[in-house]
Amino acid sequence: MFLENSLQDFVDKVAGNDPFPGGGSVSACVGAMATALIEMVSNLTIDKKGYEDNWDEMKMIRSEIRVIKEDLLRLIEEDSKSYEAVMAAFKLPKATEADKAARSEAIQHATYLAALVPLNIARKCLEGFEFVKPTLIKGNRNAWSDAKVSAVMLRSAIYGAIFNVKINLESLKDQALVTSLQNEIGDILSQADKLEQDALS
Repeated sequence: MFLENSLQDFVDKVAGNDPFPGGGSVSACVGAMATALIEMVSNLTIDKKGYEDNWDEMKMIRSEIRVIKEDLLRLIEEDSKSYEAVMAAFKLPKATEADKAARSEAIQHATYLAALVPLNIARKCLEGFEFVKPTLIKGNRNAWSDAKVSAVMLRSAIYGAIFNVKINLESLKDQALVTSLQNEIGDILSQADKLEQDALS
């Protein structure tokens, strides 16, 4: 639904009085914009004189980053839908013990999925991050600032997505699952910090 509207509509929707689209969707949007910058630098390098030796690699980067960009655009909506599913689970009947058990299970399942979507956003942004440094090294030198902006935005998108993972983990009862996800997000944040530092240096 968001992708069919204008950027102004999306920003106004974020600013509204509904809880979604929220931080997860915004993080996915930021990630998509960041990967679009990498694609742009690729396009500004391919077929340009002086970069002939880099054309093939930049074409590969362009192809890979387009897929990641489209995945992140899809995740903008998916994140909001996952939040809606949590809200729907909380509205399930709880008149009987069976109702309560089914409702609790539905809430846990929906909450897990609501954590998984922003985790996937962070994962996709991390995939995109791997192309920043080669783009800086082999891309059009007149667009180096755009590649660095991409690095800053990707790190921000990753942190934003992880915040949304963490808030959902607070409601999960499966401690083994929580620990596993916490370990992964710690690793993702560490990699994001290093990749941004590498890009900015």
